[in-house]
Amino acid sequence: MKIVGTAVIFNERKEVLIGQRPEGKDLALLWEFPGGKLEEGETVEECIRREIKEELDVEIEVGRFLQDVEGGKFVLKVYEAKILDLENLKANVHRDLKWVKIDELENYQFPKADVEIVEYLSLNF
Repeated sequence: MKIVGTAVIFNERKEVLIGQRPEGKDLALLWEFPGGKLEEGETVEECIRREIKEELDVEIEVGRFLQDVEGGKFVLKVYEAKILDLENLKANVHRDLKWVKIDELENYQFPKADVEIVEYLSLNF
């Protein structure tokens, strides 16, 4: 089973960063929490830092573990995170990026696994 490191990135206003998947990719135009597949020899925290640098061009501080979400052939390992160099933020792989209040996340369409993260955030933050 593949491991996917996933970041719930908060800003100072307790909004969460979500990215819209690009056209032409699986689950196109759905919104997601950034992250990606664990590579051999990496910890989940290292995976999240690498993936966020590739996807968003920023350095992050990986915080506490939040939850595991099983998605069939993969498991999302979800961690809280904070961007250290916000001025560099850009959408390298996403069609769009948005900062969203937790109670407004339900207004966006997410893949099934990410819906579980939205539910977790709604109950715990």
